Amino acid sequence: MINLSGSIAGVHFKNPIVMASGTFGFGKEYAEYYNISALGGIAGKGLTLHPKSGNEGLRVFETPSGMLNSVGLENPGIKHFLENEATFWEGLDLARIVNLGGNHIDEYIEGALMINQDSRLRETKGLKAVDIIELNISCPNVKEGGIAYGIKTEKAREVVREVRAVTSIPLIIKLSPNAEDLVSMALMCEEEGADGVTLINTISGMKIDVHKRKSVFHNLYAGLSGPAIKPIALRMVHQVASRVSIPVIGVGGITSAIDVIEFIMAGASLVQIGTYNFVNIHAGEELVSGISEFMSREGIQTLDEIRGII
Repeated sequence: MINLSGSIAGVHFKNPIVMASGTFGFGKEYAEYYNISALGGIAGKGLTLHPKSGNEGLRVFETPSGMLNSVGLENPGIKHFLENEATFWEGLDLARIVNLGGNHIDEYIEGALMINQDSRLRETKGLKAVDIIELNISCPNVKEGGIAYGIKTEKAREVVREVRAVTSIPLIIKLSPNAEDLVSMALMCEEEGADGVTLINTISGMKIDVHKRKSVFHNLYAGLSGPAIKPIALRMVHQVASRVSIPVIGVGGITSAIDVIEFIMAGASLVQIGTYNFVNIHAGEELVSGISEFMSREGIQTLDEIRGII
């Protein structure tokens, strides 16, 4: 019998398919089209301590084999999520991951405290809405001149250490491909008690309107995602997974079951699906079926048989 399941820090995933933050909302809209509890998990829309209106101007631009986005972390804030969206998550039979961002370390800490306290309160009522916090350290660090925490290992260490100290919820860290040394960054996360790492986030890119003679984006640059970045993401997952002992969640350009299998063979414990959700609204359930079909054809019983074989 084929077994697709896995776990991170005691959190069960019935299969390796997790919806990536910012591409699936909180799941309500997609739940109108298929049973999202068939998925392994959801990483919800990125949340910050305070609501954010996002970036001005054009936010999305299609590119060959991908897309550029400059959304700017538009979100309703943690308080709104806990009061209005978390109830929906309580009824889902999958792993629920809150993606937490911040402009400076104090916001990360306060946000993590709010989520942790809310989880404890729900537990007293026999309820649960959050299984894992995914710490997005690719946000601009306002106090350090706009440098992202995800670039400098020692700056990132502060955030990981402080958030780990204030929450008992399993913690994974979403890493930037722009880190000065991605392997060292991942090793640091492990040293500071993270339960896993997610990689990669989008790659900085640009699009110029040659008629208007300026960037199409108000902020000049935007994040590139989609199939165009898959070979880079796959290489980075392989490099990190071969060096750390904690689980690695691979993300970047996955559009088929074969793509998923490649990431598993590179060492990923789970994968996240992002841009493909915009192309195929049934992406999640189709990928789960495709993985099972591949394993059946190849005589593979569990993903552990092929994980990290490269």
